[in-house]
Amino acid sequence: MFLSLFGAVESGLIYAIMALGVYLSFRIIDFPDLTVDGSFVTGGAVAAVSIINGVPPILATVYGAFAGFIAGTITGVLHTKGKINPLLSGILMMTALYSINLRIMANPQVPLLNETTLKTALTALWEKTGIDRVMNGMLEAFGLDRFPNTWAIVFIMIFVVLIIKLIIDYFLKTEVGLALRATGDNKRMIRSFSANTDNLIIVGIGLSNGLVALSGALIAQHQGFADVGMGIGMIVIGLASVIIGEALFGTKTIARATLAVILGAIIYRIVVTLALRTKFLETGDMKLITAVLVIIALVTPKIIQAQREKQRRMKKRAALEAGE
Repeated sequence: MFLSLFGAVESGLIYAIMALGVYLSFRIIDFPDLTVDGSFVTGGAVAAVSIINGVPPILATVYGAFAGFIAGTITGVLHTKGKINPLLSGILMMTALYSINLRIMANPQVPLLNETTLKTALTALWEKTGIDRVMNGMLEAFGLDRFPNTWAIVFIMIFVVLIIKLIIDYFLKTEVGLALRATGDNKRMIRSFSANTDNLIIVGIGLSNGLVALSGALIAQHQGFADVGMGIGMIVIGLASVIIGEALFGTKTIARATLAVILGAIIYRIVVTLALRTKFLETGDMKLITAVLVIIALVTPKIIQAQREKQRRMKKRAALEAGE
């Protein structure tokens, strides 16, 4: 049980980067971008092929993120310069990326089991320090399970995700970031201030898919392979993380919203892991679980709000009757 939850937190932190990318496109720019399913694979494919060809894992991960940024900018150009519907722009780019990703990988799957990846490099580094032996000794002294070999990944990913979160928070408070947020809220208003909304959308969608591709590059190294189908349903997972986080933790400020998205991604992975441990659910039911979680996250706040409004009306009516 402990190992399952540990693995859920581990993968949830990596998927949180993807969820932050989805948050930028759907919430900040108000752009329904379906490129995510393709750019996620692009990041993993570029990183995997780069590693196989001798590129250092960190640099290969950067290459993957940059490839996703390029894919996102093309989607933005299709919408702004080609005057194509935003939803259709994403679908067209997602479809094109399927063939592009196959070209990049040359095969439907690229294994990384015998290659040095960020996961293997970090695990080996922490094992050399001896900290893992100290931690496991402390846990065994209290009768608890040993940490998995990849425990260092969790702590490092917490640091990486928090750094990305702080950068996004800072960026969205800069002049460009404020213009980007204004573009999502009201394009006509921001255009009246002579801002180029087309360029803002292109940059915003590029950054969004860059984060998604970064997550894909890390997932490929985490699971030990890149697969052409690994991005199927990523947009739904990203939306589920955003919606669950917002429903549970609120969105009063940008800093709180980005933190909510990160926690939403982790909670989503934990809930899915626990759900799949039940006897009547199978691995193939993961999409069904995701859909149910999103429905619950969307409907529950509205039900609670309706109940509060009903109680408020009843109190108001009771106060009026008492006054009479």
